Amino acid sequence: MARNPFPHLLRDFSLSAVAAGFVTVLVGFASSAVIVFQAAQSLGASPEQISSWMWALGLGMGLTCIGLSLRYRMPVVTAWSTPGAAMLIGSAAGVPLSDAVGAFVLSALLIVIAGFSRLFERSLSRIPVSLASGMLAGVLLRFGLDVFVAMRTQLGMALTMFAVYLLARKLLPRYAVILTLLIGIAFAGGNGLLQLDGLRFDLARPVFVSPTISAAAVFGIALPLFLVTMASQNVPGVAVIRASGYAVPISPVIGWTGVVNALLAPFGAFALNLAAITAAICMGREAHEDPDRRYVAAVAAGAFYVLIGLFGATVAALFAAFPKELVMAIAGIALLGTLGNSLAVALREENDREPALITFLVTASGLTLGGVGSAFWGLLAGVLTLLLWRKRS
Repeated sequence: MARNPFPHLLRDFSLSAVAAGFVTVLVGFASSAVIVFQAAQSLGASPEQISSWMWALGLGMGLTCIGLSLRYRMPVVTAWSTPGAAMLIGSAAGVPLSDAVGAFVLSALLIVIAGFSRLFERSLSRIPVSLASGMLAGVLLRFGLDVFVAMRTQLGMALTMFAVYLLARKLLPRYAVILTLLIGIAFAGGNGLLQLDGLRFDLARPVFVSPTISAAAVFGIALPLFLVTMASQNVPGVAVIRASGYAVPISPVIGWTGVVNALLAPFGAFALNLAAITAAICMGREAHEDPDRRYVAAVAAGAFYVLIGLFGATVAALFAAFPKELVMAIAGIALLGTLGNSLAVALREENDREPALITFLVTASGLTLGGVGSAFWGLLAGVLTLLLWRKRS
C-alpha cells in the first residue's frame, strides 16, 4: 500500500462515487437527525450545545470515513448510533448533561477496548456469509419497498425517478443514481416541494462540556449505550462489509471509531459506529462498477459529513428541505443492486438456505426487544437455526 493515498484518490475519482457519497449522507441525515436533536433536548442541551453536537458528530463521522477509507482503500462508512439516540430520549431524562457526557466518554472507551482487544471481531468470525447477507437483505428490504411506497403520495415524482433510473441503468449505468437524484430534485423544485424558507448559513461552534460521572449515568446511559451501539449498529455494519466482499480489518476500525468518539464526546459525539444501510450505498455497484474504486464514495461521504459538522443546524435544515418521498425513492433506488446481490448470496448455498431465510425474515420484520433492533435478533435466529441444522446432520 502506498504511503500517500491521494494520487490513488485522484486516479480513482468518479462522479458516480461522489453521488453515492451524497446519497449516503442524505439518507443517513434525513432519516434520523431529528432523533439526535430530540436526544440533546432531553438532556437539557441549549441551542448552542445542540449545534455543537452536530459539529462533533459530523466531524467524527467525516474524519473516520475519510481516514479509514484512505488507510485501507476500501469503503468504510461510519454513522451516529440512531438506537443510541433513541435510548437517550427514553432513559436519560433527569441526568445532568455533564454526567451524560461522562457516560459518552466511558461508552467510547469500552468500544476502544472491544475493538483493539479483538474481542468483538473474534465473536463474529464464525458467522457465515450467507447469514450476514440474509441480515443485510432484511435491513434493506424496507428501503427497496419505499420506492413504491413513495408513489402513494408523490406518484409523479417517484415514478419519474424510477423510470429515469431504469433507462439510465441501460444507457449510462455509472451515472444512474446521480441522474435520478437530479431529476428528483428538479421535479420537486418545479412543483414547489422544496421547503427552503428561512434557510440561513451559520457556522457551528464547538461547546465543551466537562465530563462528570455518576452511578446513574454509568448504569443508565454508558453501559446500555455501549451494548446497543455494538449489537444494533456495529454487528450489522460488519455484516454489510463482509456481505459486500471487503476484507476490512474490523478490530482496528472499531477501535479507531472509539478513539475519535472519546475525543469528541465532550462536544456532543454521543456514539460513533460502523454504518450499515448507508454503507451499503457506498459498497454497491452504483458507486462504481469497479469494487476497488468504491472507497471514493466513502471518502466523499466523509467530506459531506465534515460540511454538516461545520454548518451544523444549517445543513440539517437544507436536508429537511427535501420532500420525504424524494429521500425514500433515492435511497431505495441506490440500494436495489445491493439488495439483489445480498439475496443471491444468502440463498446460494442450499445447506444454509433456510437459516439465511429465517435471518432475512426476522430482520425484515422490524422486531425490537430490549431496545435492540431486528438486525441483531435476525442474525441470532439464523445462527441458532444453523446450529440446529448442523446438529441434526
